[in-house]
Amino acid sequence: MQDDIWVLFDLDGTITDSAEGIINSVCYALEKYGREVEDKEQLKCFVGPPLQQQFQEYAKVSEEEGAKLVRFYREYYTTKGIYENKVYEGIVETVKELRNMGVHTAIATSEPEIFARQIAEYFGFDSCFEFIGGSLLEGGRVRKADVIEYVLENCGVKNRNRVWMVGDREHDISGAAKAGVSSIGVLYGYGDLQELKQAGADYIVDRPEKILRIVSRPI
Repeated sequence: MQDDIWVLFDLDGTITDSAEGIINSVCYALEKYGREVEDKEQLKCFVGPPLQQQFQEYAKVSEEEGAKLVRFYREYYTTKGIYENKVYEGIVETVKELRNMGVHTAIATSEPEIFARQIAEYFGFDSCFEFIGGSLLEGGRVRKADVIEYVLENCGVKNRNRVWMVGDREHDISGAAKAGVSSIGVLYGYGDLQELKQAGADYIVDRPEKILRIVSRPI
């Protein structure tokens, strides 16, 4: 295995099952805003996509009101929601095996970078990654393609033909395409087969360990 291969991982829905904390935080924000939440299951659409954009689409509000909802969301998330989370079975072992194979690994998430680093440290997988990149807390760099570009720049990656983006939602896949890197969609997160296929994923797997077979193939 050559040592210039990079695998970038999404965080929510790919490394961690963060639905409980995200949904509880969204519910808190909507209720504080005056919107009643009758079915929390409907809030699963918030797991993965950029937060403010999702608030605007879901609540049909302006950019300014979407930003307000994000502030309400973080009142709960920063104290409780961030820890209502768990690591998917097999993903840390897969990342460690990639490292053993000589592959470079990093996180590229739309989650604010400060929270992504906090989550990685709290659950003890921060040492598995050479770099953890995310969005800006004040709202910049939220598009997945922009996050990927940011991670590649910080890691000094020049050859994009040897870069993989792993994620569970369509924006992970479309972001990879915009950045000119290959993509692997995962089915154990919050996207489904149809979503990942329509987004144009190069490969789709149902278990973390199957990522190893794809990355180890000649490019």
